[in-house]
Amino acid sequence: MKRFSELFTRLDQTTSTNKKVDALAQYFVEADDADKLWAIALFSGKRPRRAVTATQLREWVAEETGLPLWLVDESYAVVGDLAETIALVLPETGETSQIGLSDWIARIESLKTLDLPERRERILEDWRRLDGVERFLFNKLITGGFRIGVSQKLMTRALAKATNLEESVIAHRIMGTWSPDDTTFADLILATETGQEMSRPYPFFLAYPLETAPQDLGEPCNWLAERKWDGIRGQLIVRQGEVFVWSRGEELVTDKFPEFLEAASVLPDGAVLDGEILAWKDGAPQSFNALQTRIGRARITARHLKETPVVLMAYDILEWNGIDIRERPLSERRGILDQLFAHVPAHASLTLSPLLVFEAWQDLYETRAASRSHGSEGLMLKHRDSPYRIGRRKGDWWKWKVDPLSVDAVLIYAEAGHGRRANLYTDFTFAVWGDDGELVPFTKAYSGLTDAEFREVTSWVRRNTLERFGPVRRVQPEHVFEIAFEGIRESPRHKSGLALRFPRMKRWRRDKQPVEANTLADLRAILAALDA
Repeated sequence: MKRFSELFTRLDQTTSTNKKVDALAQYFVEADDADKLWAIALFSGKRPRRAVTATQLREWVAEETGLPLWLVDESYAVVGDLAETIALVLPETGETSQIGLSDWIARIESLKTLDLPERRERILEDWRRLDGVERFLFNKLITGGFRIGVSQKLMTRALAKATNLEESVIAHRIMGTWSPDDTTFADLILATETGQEMSRPYPFFLAYPLETAPQDLGEPCNWLAERKWDGIRGQLIVRQGEVFVWSRGEELVTDKFPEFLEAASVLPDGAVLDGEILAWKDGAPQSFNALQTRIGRARITARHLKETPVVLMAYDILEWNGIDIRERPLSERRGILDQLFAHVPAHASLTLSPLLVFEAWQDLYETRAASRSHGSEGLMLKHRDSPYRIGRRKGDWWKWKVDPLSVDAVLIYAEAGHGRRANLYTDFTFAVWGDDGELVPFTKAYSGLTDAEFREVTSWVRRNTLERFGPVRRVQPEHVFEIAFEGIRESPRHKSGLALRFPRMKRWRRDKQPVEANTLADLRAILAALDA
């Protein structure tokens, strides 16, 4: 744990990418293999299951320090992070742990076998054995909220440097549902073959937003264009007669979409398709709202299959006859995909994303403007010679989205952020005018303003708070903000009856008064237009 806490400190004290890579690479060279494996898991989002609740930790640290619970809560409100708050309020003991990261995690996982009093005593004992940084990391691990600002891409670079393997090889090997409990560092990273390869997906290639005119990309003849579909990015894998479906979040979702199991009979063995999972009915894509009725279901029933059928809208092929073809140019991969779909039955839950015909960039402007009527978010522009890369890379793939939907809304509640934003009010609730002429809350938004604007709003909130509800402040309904969003759906869980997709603050409308904000009727009209 000491070595891992030293790594965390080095990462936390620099913004230099190269220094972070060097720190990680050194750790991957010097640490025990079991500790390396758990570090990879943690930086990949694989965390121990939560062992205790936040409420229990707050009560236990109050008892251990003799502080009143309200003071612990007030400290938490200022710090913005419970793990850090606990590490700060506990008295220093001068102790430090020589136990490795993997052993600490095993100790944390064993907490689940203890009853609550034994769990409490174990955690108090562990707090006394750790120094400040180690306590912070320990608290992060026991709450299941471990996040340290190291991207998987950064970790992959460091592993490649430490092992002298190609980044692309490392990135592929750490994909999938592996766990430190069922593999080793040698089997996961160093072995040329593992038992998990049959189901393992490839790292996804992600596009950058196009923020300039497409004319800046050069000659249009060097580019392919297709619609940007509004669904769930996924990979469909057929290997050894079995079918696996992965989401971009590295979640195996085969059981959520049983329609794709027939792919084993219509696709050749050793094929991996990249595409978008879409709700699809009567030969056309449905809104993302329809797809959400399938997401999160514990069990997919025949009713779900009938009411919300899905397809995979394929736009790339990454593996063909068991051979990784990602390095081949897109034009060649697309040719293979066209050849493949010439033999896919029309009734299959697979369809090919059509390419858009254009000779000049200007031809695409009108096509892009009509995107929502086709159930898409805009256009994708892909260079004909591009390989299938890893992660988000500029230059080869661009997403040219339509302008977001937007409404003007009134700020009515504010809450402080977390981490470095703990001293600023950054989490806002917005309202529109309801049918009875009263303000109705309809969405929250956390991003879109500059740091200077967040500081200005924070200063205003402190002077204009009407009521306090724990960390939440009700404020004077004086300020109007333009709220941008990608979609809207009905939601009985919200007072407004509506929920927005990807809401964010587009701008502070200092030129508008609250009475000029939009209405609930305006939002319903947007929903009706999208569903038409």
